[in-house]
Amino acid sequence: MSKPLIGRIVRRLRQEQGLTQQKLASRLGISTSYLNLIEHDQRGVTAALLIKLTETLKVDLAALSGSDERQVEQALREAFADPLIGTESVPDSEAQMIAASAPAAAQAMLGLYRAFQAVREETGGITLPSGRKILLPNEEVRDVFHEHANHFPELEEAAEALGAELPAATLGMNHALAERLRHKHGLVVSVAPLPGALRVFDPARRHLVLSETLPRESRGFQMAFQLGLFEARDLIEQVVRRATLTTRDAGELLRIGLINYFAGAVLMPYVPFLAAAQELRHDVEHLAMRFGVSFEQACHRLSTLQRQGARGVPFFFLRVDPAGNVSKRFSAAGFPFARFGGNCPRWIVHSAFATPGTVRVQVAQLPEGATYLCFARTIIASPAHWGEPPATRVVAMGCDIGRAGEVVYADGLDLDRAAVGIGLSCRLCDRPDCRSRAFPPLAHRLALDVSTTSASPYRFKPASGGGSQ
Repeated sequence: MSKPLIGRIVRRLRQEQGLTQQKLASRLGISTSYLNLIEHDQRGVTAALLIKLTETLKVDLAALSGSDERQVEQALREAFADPLIGTESVPDSEAQMIAASAPAAAQAMLGLYRAFQAVREETGGITLPSGRKILLPNEEVRDVFHEHANHFPELEEAAEALGAELPAATLGMNHALAERLRHKHGLVVSVAPLPGALRVFDPARRHLVLSETLPRESRGFQMAFQLGLFEARDLIEQVVRRATLTTRDAGELLRIGLINYFAGAVLMPYVPFLAAAQELRHDVEHLAMRFGVSFEQACHRLSTLQRQGARGVPFFFLRVDPAGNVSKRFSAAGFPFARFGGNCPRWIVHSAFATPGTVRVQVAQLPEGATYLCFARTIIASPAHWGEPPATRVVAMGCDIGRAGEVVYADGLDLDRAAVGIGLSCRLCDRPDCRSRAFPPLAHRLALDVSTTSASPYRFKPASGGGSQ
């Protein structure tokens, strides 16, 4: 995957706003011919001109960075590489051109590909012995969060309004939440054994029971979740309706995700949390202690700080289990997660399992050169009973290496020499000498030779005439 072509993005934004080249060039203070060269990616853009472009086109730098286009481009490459599609090899440059110049067409292609996959899963035998089909609406919900940049201003405003009425400074957050539930909603909160559940709400008795196995920070989150059900329901239902999801399960998953978002915004108010994150240089463990939340809750909140005019560092967020299954992911940093298939085994999200409770740090470099500062740590849930292994997952975050100086985890690293080459997934990675490769790449033919045993499990022939290596 090559670097984003900013000229095509500029041309698309100009055309979407109904501006001629002459009119935009005049507003930018440059010649029409110079703008034409920029739009055809024959001239670079200076920092000063980049700022003028954001002001004139009324977009932020993220819109011109190509992060959205890189996500779409990666998804197109994956779709084009699917051997069941039956297409000839599509050059990376064409996928990039479609993503930058025709985003609506690109989304339509991806929509068709997702539909094709859904049909393939329905007809391809992903069926339980009972005959019931397995439906996976989580991908549809992830797309909704991605489309909103994992930031919902209306929920932030509602959470701030609620927070202004909570006497958290004098009572403590958990006590303030319990008092709000009691005084405004007539709800009694108690802690008791709850086999198989963490929270049970009985609307008839106006009783909220929290499991005694929940740590203090999780009890606060569950009470904030309950307040979201009462006080943010209308706003959340508006978002769900606008999403036009295709299944009832997807709608319920989105509803739960939005209530979780609201609860996090109540416990970690936007302005104070952003200020603390900047002061502590995004030391997540310190942030979690200051706001009385868990490590995962603090990480997730960092990934939502995308308010216009008051943005935090754009982080990607990932939660993965020991089998490599991703249960949460979001990329504000433009990290191009592979939608299907496993992650790269060289990535820190896997090695973090070897050191429970310790934050692991890695400078990860993708094949096309994009580099990220990544950090990851295990989170361990209490087992339901003696003898049952605790559920262990890894939460990982990362940002573009250009923002590494704002993050405490970069301290002591030689950023120029510490980079570890990773891929998106084995089948999409073009690194020919990787000893950790689990599958051959889709885009290359294997180089099989019984006379030679290679250090890499799958040797392959690089594509002639270019291709990312």
